[in-house]
Amino acid sequence: MKLPVIIAILFFMAACQPNSTYTQLNNADTAILTSDSVQLVVKVAGQGVPCIFVHGGPGGGFLSFEKMGGNNLEQCMTMVYYDQRGSGSSQNAADYSLDRMVEDIEELRQAMKSEKVYLLSHSFGGIIAFNYAKKYPSHVYGLILANATLHFFNTASIKEQVEYGYRLLGRDTVIQETDSLLQLMTVVRKEMSKQRIGYKFLTDDIQTIVRLDSLDEMYPRTNDFGMAIVAPLLDTSGKVRYPEYSLDYTVQTSRLQLPVLTITGNNDHAIGIHHYEKFRFPQQEVVKINGGHLLYYEQNAAFVKAVCAFIKAKGAGQK
Repeated sequence: MKLPVIIAILFFMAACQPNSTYTQLNNADTAILTSDSVQLVVKVAGQGVPCIFVHGGPGGGFLSFEKMGGNNLEQCMTMVYYDQRGSGSSQNAADYSLDRMVEDIEELRQAMKSEKVYLLSHSFGGIIAFNYAKKYPSHVYGLILANATLHFFNTASIKEQVEYGYRLLGRDTVIQETDSLLQLMTVVRKEMSKQRIGYKFLTDDIQTIVRLDSLDEMYPRTNDFGMAIVAPLLDTSGKVRYPEYSLDYTVQTSRLQLPVLTITGNNDHAIGIHHYEKFRFPQQEVVKINGGHLLYYEQNAAFVKAVCAFIKAKGAGQK
């Protein structure tokens, strides 16, 4: 859906009850214009404490998460969905640096006039959400990492994916230390695509991918951010413009003094089934769910229960 550029603040406050620590947002489909003039598509829906959803990709969008069960979280929170710059229906940009992505969230929070928010991230979005929480901890109630990575293209996860891919292809292989994991991954993914089993990294059910694709095809979308991040990593002859996305942020988790809910799937080969074990958040709660990378859809009841229970237990911002 095409949305107009709106320069003024687009989130209007409803009456605030005397003892509340947040302002209830009006539900709306809208957009904001960032300080560097990039239009970001935004949707606000639900009731309760505000939670900004940081989608994955890189270069994905919020629509599939919202329409495939994420909207069930609106029973316990006001969900604030947005498409990151160069992603989904938002505009492309000249700057895709991690610091700029963090500032987009901060400008969104300011436009909402919410002193604090929860951040819920999925997959690659974990890197952006974590770095926002690290820079602006006073504006964050808590962090929810759903099938999230904090170290993109890390050796352990890529090796696990290559080995898993070879098993699906029915081939025995021993990875040597001298092997290029990214090259092996490219070969494995191409072969899996030929056999039409590439989706297995995300889910065991092809119908889940059909549903994802049908939603993505509903509206014109861009993947400029994703290409800016991934293409240079796969083509080693080119310059990596944004090396910060490949850093290992798990080593910094012990210093984040905020409540953190980590949701992981025991069959999530997109992120790696052991990746969450590197997280060292001092106030972390881990919920393991039987499933893959798309728990919010395939195990929606368990996913929603975990998130809403976390919000209720923390009591942050509750009226």
